[in-house]
Formats: sequence, C-alpha cells, structure tokens
Amino acid sequence: MLLCLPALVLAAEGGSAAEAQDVLNRYFTASREPSRQLRDVEMDVEIDAALPKLNRQGKLNALRAIGRLGQITYKAITFQGDDSIKRDVIAKYMQAEVEASQKPGLGIQPVNYKFRHAGYHKEGGWELYLYELTPKQKKPGLFQGWMWLEARSAMPVREEGEFVKSPSIFLRKISFTRDYTMLDGLSVPSSIRSTVETRVVGKAEILVRYKNLHPMRNESASTR
Repeated sequence: MLLCLPALVLAAEGGSAAEAQDVLNRYFTASREPSRQLRDVEMDVEIDAALPKLNRQGKLNALRAIGRLGQITYKAITFQGDDSIKRDVIAKYMQAEVEASQKPGLGIQPVNYKFRHAGYHKEGGWELYLYELTPKQKKPGLFQGWMWLEARSAMPVREEGEFVKSPSIFLRKISFTRDYTMLDGLSVPSSIRSTVETRVVGKAEILVRYKNLHPMRNESASTR
C-alpha cells in the first residue's frame, strides 16, 4: 500500500484543513519529546548499492548506532561485491549521514520548513495526511518533498524528496524515499531507497534496510 501512497492520497477526498493542522501540530510536539525519539539504540543494517552503467554491485552488513544525543555511528561487519562500491558509494553515504547527525536543528519543524496540506486518504483504520515540505533555507540535510503522517499517532509513515544541498563534496544530488514502521509508539525507519549522483562514479542506486532494533550494547561503535 505504501508504494501507492501518492496516487491514493491525492485522489482521496475529506480531511479538513483544521484536522490536518491538528495532526501536524501533534507531530511537531511528539518529535520533540525525548520519549518519542530513537536514542541509545542499535540496529542491524543491510546496504545494497549498485552502479548500473558500470554493472557493479555490493552489499554491506553493518551495525548502526544512535547515541543519546542523536549522533549516528556505523560499524561495518561484512561486505560482498566490488570494492569501488564500498569505497565510492556506501562509505560516502554513511559518512554523509554521520556528518548530518552531528549538526543539530535540522529536523522537520516550522523553523526549517513551510508546510502545505496536500492530500488525505482513509481506508478502514488507515488514515493519512499528506504534506508538501519546502525548506526555508538551502542547508545540507534539508529536503524539498513530501511527508505522510498517520492521523492517530501523528507519526510519519513515509518521507520522500530531494535534498536541496549535498551533504558531501563527493555527492552531487540525492533523492530518497524513507519508509517507517511503528514500534512501541515510536516511528522507526524500515527502509530507504536513494538515487545518488556522485562526482566520481556517476549515478548510484542504494537500498538500505533496518532490522533488529535493540538498546545500545556498545558505546564505542565507529564508522569504517
């Protein structure tokens, strides 16, 4: 169903502007609450990457940690595939995410974005509000795109768009689709699909899958 979200939401009727604003306000509040943020946790990550024009692929298994201040670190475990994928695509992708996590104040909040209610969909207990996001400044980590919020929890189920400024000198343009799942009241990322224009090896396709979320066991996780 998530794959059909744009068509479903834009085609549906209902969902008043007042209701949409209420859901958005509850999202702002919840995303600032420490109890609703992922902190001091680890998760297993699978990163599949490919350079279609060069017919090169690679897959990295890693441990991704989020510290108490929200800073992200990676610990590589295994890799299979072409070394150029690991060096020029996956490593640069992880480095850009680590650096972005060290810069506070880039969340989806009114200080960073303008919001426009763009659609609504309801089917059984599935009720979604769609918002168009326009960044107020051109900063690394901010994106132009869309966000779907689930009405009851006011938590995101999908974010999609294109970063307005590259987080790394090695990356030219990044578009992405980030899907979430709900776990104990938290909105937890489940996967990210990205298309990245690199300066070194051209267009890259990246699929990141997250699983096995658990409390942090090792504070010394590091990027490799």
